[in-house]
Parts: sequence; structure tokens; C-alpha cells
Amino acid sequence: MDTTTAPPDNGSSEPKPSYTKLAMRNMVRKGGKSLTHFFLTVSGLLALLVGLAYLTR
Repeated sequence: MDTTTAPPDNGSSEPKPSYTKLAMRNMVRKGGKSLTHFFLTVSGLLALLVGLAYLTR
């Protein structure tokens, strides 16, 4: 697993990529897994909210 977050700085004058840009690049590279985790999280939260609404009615 690659744990580096930015390419090494070789003395170039280019600015370091922002955290947001690195996160978006990583999400594009691992697109399927990211989308699966996103939809699992959304469905889990939705189920939790519906369950709480049912229990507290």
C-alpha cells in the first residue's frame, strides 16, 4: 500500500499540491472502492436515522 501523500520535492518551483487536490486524485485512482464505501456509509446513516425515527415516534 502506498502511504506517500505527495511526490518528493526535487527543488522544482512548482507549489506543493493541496490536500484537496491529492484527495481527489486518490479518489479517482480508487474510484470503485471509494464509491462503494460512500454508498455504504450513506445507506448506513439513512438506516440509522429511519430506525431512530421509528423507535422515537
